[in-house]
Amino acid sequence: MKTTIDVAEALLEEARAIAARDQTTLRELVQEGLRRVIDERRSRHEPFRLRDVPAGSGGFLPEFADGNWNQVRDEIYRGRGT
Repeated sequence: MKTTIDVAEALLEEARAIAARDQTTLRELVQEGLRRVIDERRSRHEPFRLRDVPAGSGGFLPEFADGNWNQVRDEIYRGRGT
């Protein structure tokens, strides 16, 4: 697909020089840059999802398998204040 964009002259000259040095095309250089920016920004905006790990399968330690939140919380804060 073709499109037209305005690019600062100095930036375009530098991009052309890099493409020539790396024996690639300006098109490939621009596509690589766009892919990197898209990947970076996509990963920044994806919500964190904690994976589900049931007890006994590498998740909770056996002493926390009953899911008692008070016990888990107390262990987290043990030795940190009152």
